[in-house]
Amino acid sequence: MSDATRTGSLPLCRLRERAGVRARGLRANAADAERRLWSQLRNRQLAGRKFRRQHPVGPFIADFACLEARLVVEVDGGQHFGAEALQADAGRTEALKDAGLEALRFDNRQVLTQTEAVLAAIQQWLQGHDPHPNPLPQAGAGASRKESP
Repeated sequence: MSDATRTGSLPLCRLRERAGVRARGLRANAADAERRLWSQLRNRQLAGRKFRRQHPVGPFIADFACLEARLVVEVDGGQHFGAEALQADAGRTEALKDAGLEALRFDNRQVLTQTEAVLAAIQQWLQGHDPHPNPLPQAGAGASRKESP
């Protein structure tokens, strides 16, 4: 019997597999607000950034994650507005912050009725937190080079 079996914990690969299965289930049963926001975030439509949907982040599954910007976007339904849920969400936000990620939260109503404002808020955050305000020129096979005289 392995140590993982004796201690009751699962090996890391099994935990990742379970998180992947759970994330696929959440993607298949997405709320209307999540589907609407995803239609605007997918395929690098917002600020040229790659977002992932229902992406496992540690013990959590983020609704949307832009890993290059270290941003998580959460879309909260009505179940998130009770006292216990608000406290749990605050703990989750702190855990994400401890992992080096920033969390933006919007409720379903905001996403459904003010989609453009939500997208503007996300884009504004991305622009304000760009890790390279003056990025270096691209190098490699596709880059043009100046010839020395």
